[in-house]
Amino acid sequence: MANIDNFGRPQPPAAGSEIDTLLGFLDFHRATLIWKTAGLEAEALAKRLPPSTMTLGGLLKHMAYVEDIWFSVRLFGSEAQEPWRSVDWDADPDWEWNSAKSDSPDDLRALFEASVKASRELTEKALGQGGLDQLAAKPRRTGEHPSLRWILVHMIEEYARHNGHADLLREAIDGSTGS
Repeated sequence: MANIDNFGRPQPPAAGSEIDTLLGFLDFHRATLIWKTAGLEAEALAKRLPPSTMTLGGLLKHMAYVEDIWFSVRLFGSEAQEPWRSVDWDADPDWEWNSAKSDSPDDLRALFEASVKASRELTEKALGQGGLDQLAAKPRRTGEHPSLRWILVHMIEEYARHNGHADLLREAIDGSTGS
C-alpha cells in the first residue's frame, strides 16, 4: 500500500518497478488535482485568473476528457464516452473548458472520478495484453501509434503542467498553497 501524504496523495515508490513508478506518479498527480479543487463550490471552481480563461472546474473537466481520449479512444480505439461523444467540437473546440462553469461541483468531480476509474481499468487491461509496450489502437496526429509507456508519461506531463495552473488558481481563490 502506498504512503499517503498530508494532502491525501499516494506517494510514488522511491525504488519501484517501471510500472509501479509510472502508475505511482500518475496517481499522485491525479490526487493533486483533486486536492487543489477540494472543498470549493461552483463560484470558486469558475473563478478565472485573468488574462487566462482557465478555471479549476475547467481543469477537472478537461482532465476527465483527456483521460477518456488517451485510454479509451487512443489506446483501445473505442468511441468517446459521454458527454464527449455528443459535443459539436467544431462549434466549440474548447467545450470542456467553456461548459464547466454550467456544471455543479459534484457533477465535475463525479465526471473526473469516473474517467480516472475507467482509465485505471483500461490501463490494467493493456498491461495484461502487452505490458508497457502495448501500442495504441488509434494513432496520434503524427500517425505514430504510441506505447502505453508513452501514454503514461504523457499523462504525467499533462497533469504536472495543469497542476501548476491549479496551484496558481487555488492561491488566487483562497490563498491556499502547497505542492
